[in-house]
Amino acid sequence: KAEEEAACAVLGIPAENIHWLGYEDGNLEYADPQRLRGEACQLIKQYRPDAVFTIDPGSDHERWHKTDHRMAAFITKDAFIASEWHLYYPQHLLVDGLKPYRVPVAYYYYSVEPNYTVDLSAAGMWDKKVEAAAKHVSQFEPSLSKYTPDMSAETFEKIREWAANLSRDGERFVERFRREEYP
Repeated sequence: KAEEEAACAVLGIPAENIHWLGYEDGNLEYADPQRLRGEACQLIKQYRPDAVFTIDPGSDHERWHKTDHRMAAFITKDAFIASEWHLYYPQHLLVDGLKPYRVPVAYYYYSVEPNYTVDLSAAGMWDKKVEAAAKHVSQFEPSLSKYTPDMSAETFEKIREWAANLSRDGERFVERFRREEYP
């Protein structure tokens, strides 16, 4: 949680805008899918987002996801589809006063079928993205082997190289998504 909050702070997202649903990392596949979908659906109805960003649940590569990533991808997509209908989770309307809401567009990351590109080169956005990614210390060595809350300058440079290889498109740095509109 601390790593995610630190990464969001780099991007200008305040901690109060992060909603933790109380599930442990790596154990999302053991959560009750109906309850989890309802919790995500309730947040969508409450905040009425202009767009949803989530892991791509695409069928061609779903088997390669980590189990909690796969579950998050499917639950999120199911939640924003369910959020359109008052008969799914009627307590959202009857008890909480949350009206149905149709998410207008979804951006799926980790996609093998991207169809939308965002240029991160301007205004230092790529540097911010790398800095935010580096806040997830536990996802990189040496913390993968033995956790340490600190990251060396050498490790940070390795992350920059890794990110550059993933996002370089000629002279610019980009992020790719599969974009789906839901008119």
